[in-house]
Amino acid sequence: MFVDHVKIYLKAGDGGNGAVSFRREKYVAAGGPDGGDGGHGGNVVFRVDQGTNTLLAFRYKHKFIAGRGGDGKGSKFHGATAEDLIVMVPPGTLIRDAETGKIIHDMSENDGADFIACHGGRGGWGNRHFSTPTRQTPMFAKNGTQGEEKEVILELKMLADVGLIGYPSVGKSSILARISAAKPKIADYHFTTLSPNLGVVRTRGEAGFVAADIPGLIEGAADGAGLGHEFLRHVDRCRLLLHVVDISCFEGRDPIEDVKAINYELARYSEELASRPQIILANKFDACDRKAVDLDAFEGFVKENGWTLLYVSAATGEGLNEMISLVAKRLTELPPIRIYEAEYAPKEIEVTGKQTVIRRENDTFFVEGEWLKNLMGQVNLGDYESLNFFQRVLQNSGVFEALEAKGCRDGHTVSIYDFEFEYVK
Repeated sequence: MFVDHVKIYLKAGDGGNGAVSFRREKYVAAGGPDGGDGGHGGNVVFRVDQGTNTLLAFRYKHKFIAGRGGDGKGSKFHGATAEDLIVMVPPGTLIRDAETGKIIHDMSENDGADFIACHGGRGGWGNRHFSTPTRQTPMFAKNGTQGEEKEVILELKMLADVGLIGYPSVGKSSILARISAAKPKIADYHFTTLSPNLGVVRTRGEAGFVAADIPGLIEGAADGAGLGHEFLRHVDRCRLLLHVVDISCFEGRDPIEDVKAINYELARYSEELASRPQIILANKFDACDRKAVDLDAFEGFVKENGWTLLYVSAATGEGLNEMISLVAKRLTELPPIRIYEAEYAPKEIEVTGKQTVIRRENDTFFVEGEWLKNLMGQVNLGDYESLNFFQRVLQNSGVFEALEAKGCRDGHTVSIYDFEFEYVK
């Protein structure tokens, strides 16, 4: 089965928590703080697997969650940093934001270098970092921060220099099998090819190239008819199109109308794609009845549109060597395979770096925010110094000012993630 479009959930590991600990050694009744730091959470990393050309591995697995960093311990023992979670994808995979559809990264960029999609959370500090001359026994430590998470869409756009396009059963798979080591399924019925096939074409003295056999297109392909809508995306990166037509007209088709129809569908899908250079391959020339086919009219039509015409036969191999040489030469004159630029940008954060939401229910004010959620894990609510630290952070971050702007007055109740206190100015 061929899968080229999936939606998955990614979650990087949370950072481990710092430890609250004090040195306890022989003859040392009350040593200083020595709580270790928490380890960093694992990243979610995409890596190219050159041996695959489908997203089938994601058909049943849709959640990818990296490991959490280890918690710190006493005697300055730091928590272990979690290993990165490696997600293998085929070359040519686009990573899109599931909400906006914008491109986050093209796995073809930088020759398929690893890409960190979600960064793991930082490990929290142990209490030894909070020791000062006036606070020698800090009873609190920092919690690790949360790892990034997001939903993404993986979309496969094959990496091929050349795309073989045309109606079903015109001989695209047969040509690919002749010019490369690919072994596509070949039969004399429509839609034999149910998924794109890739083949590496070797040349003499010139650089080789990768050709893709795209399943047969029909009228309405851009609207989803047949297999066209599902696989048109795989022609997007092709630098050169080999437009295959059945010049034998064995099925009673008109090669001129076939070329017009396919190019119309390409233009409806993408004007840029329709403008790519084309070479018309008039296949099955060995079976062509020249009395029944108006070759002069066909040649005039091709010339009028500025295309190159080659008569070939996948059955006998006629004209295929000439075609390979011509394609290799043309590719040296064309730009490299298209790399899609990132369109997605993370949501902007307020200038303070802290987003705070305050909502009122009767005389209770609920204060929420991701930074506050992390802060609560750093506070020892049973320790006087830790509470003073918490109050200073709220004051310096403008939380008290924001509460008063919302109507909070002396005697009202403030709730921050289940921690409630009476507001006093």
